[in-house]
Amino acid sequence: MKNKPTKSQANGSKSKVKKGAAEHTSLSKKLRDKIDGETSKEGPSYSSAGAHRKTGPGSILHYIYRSTLGQSLHSQMRQNGAGDFIGGMKFCPTDFSRVYAASGEGKLTLHSFEGHTPTLLSRTQDCSHDHHNVCFWYCCVDVSVSRQMLVTGDNMGELLLLGLDGKKIFSSKLHKAKVTHAEFNSRCDWLLATASVDHTVKLWDLRNIKDKKSFLYEMPHEKAVNSAYFNPLDASKLLTTDQHDQIRVYSSSDWSKPQHIIQHPHRQFQHLTPIKATWHPLYDLIVAGRYPDDRICTGDQRSIDVFDSNSGELVFQMYDSTASGIKSINKFSPMGDVIASGMGVTLLIWDHDESLVSGRHKPIEETSADWVRGQRRGQRRGQQRSGRDRRGPTGDAKLKKKLASLEETETKTKTGCTKQKQTQKRKL
Repeated sequence: MKNKPTKSQANGSKSKVKKGAAEHTSLSKKLRDKIDGETSKEGPSYSSAGAHRKTGPGSILHYIYRSTLGQSLHSQMRQNGAGDFIGGMKFCPTDFSRVYAASGEGKLTLHSFEGHTPTLLSRTQDCSHDHHNVCFWYCCVDVSVSRQMLVTGDNMGELLLLGLDGKKIFSSKLHKAKVTHAEFNSRCDWLLATASVDHTVKLWDLRNIKDKKSFLYEMPHEKAVNSAYFNPLDASKLLTTDQHDQIRVYSSSDWSKPQHIIQHPHRQFQHLTPIKATWHPLYDLIVAGRYPDDRICTGDQRSIDVFDSNSGELVFQMYDSTASGIKSINKFSPMGDVIASGMGVTLLIWDHDESLVSGRHKPIEETSADWVRGQRRGQRRGQQRSGRDRRGPTGDAKLKKKLASLEETETKTKTGCTKQKQTQKRKL
């Protein structure tokens, strides 16, 4: 029979066991420990809520994982945010672990998903929320690596250009009201698009921008405008969304008039995230959430609609009866085979078995109802209706009337930066 070990020997034995166990810990356990916030050499020490107070913000993935375990993390999550609503976000093109954020508290900040202290790049004038002071806040942000420049706009119509270090390059009131969107053209980095609540979208040449009258083109709209996105494929088209019922497509062949005006109900109201139509990354397709309006078409569903930008026609619709909210935010994945939709506090992921554009675009009447599956809790079923039924007689007539007015002067789209430069020179 072996002698009973002394207390010090027992402690030493336990230490050896713990050391040996740590050395042989599986990779999966290390990853789990890292996510759970347990002590490890690979990352900072975290523990379950209430055990230890954390000294700084952690990875967003860490909080998401803990949230799935049912832990309440609102106060901790707020440490990762801007402290107010987010007017615009843009991943750093050279480092996807960082993101630029324009916030409602009047700050333009570079945040890190790795827990580093945020970098303040710009701040608007201080204000107090009372009737005697005007408050300023940033509403959008974009970044150009080639020009080493950031752009943002505020709620009073001011446009601000900054260096990546936050140094001010240019500032001027270019719109009469809130700048809702500002974006560099990826193919011609001197070309900038801005959208505003003042019912206009404007194109600017950054080499010659001086004041509110120095725009290249002004695109008047009937309502306030939420966004103006260049198509990611070749940046030869511009997609605008107003705050009522119009989606417009402009082309570099002639920026002065819309190539298509698509009637689509997505009206604005105060407590709804603004609906903005966005592009497919590889094809000339547009996706937008529908906010039905009985004045345009009765009996409509809160669907997600996909349009062909070359024809303006509705080609696909997605609807899930178990997720009946308004899908304000809709984005294609980088490969274009998945759509992510934001609906209140719910995220929907839609995918499909076959290519979105296998062969020619099919009319919506001929498209299989199994084209899309909604992947959430439970089974999802794609439901589609004909484009004519969706628009209704009144909406269809209005759309035809608007398109007819453009038909005589409409030309084929010219693509590429060369064509854009030629067009700008002629106009200048």
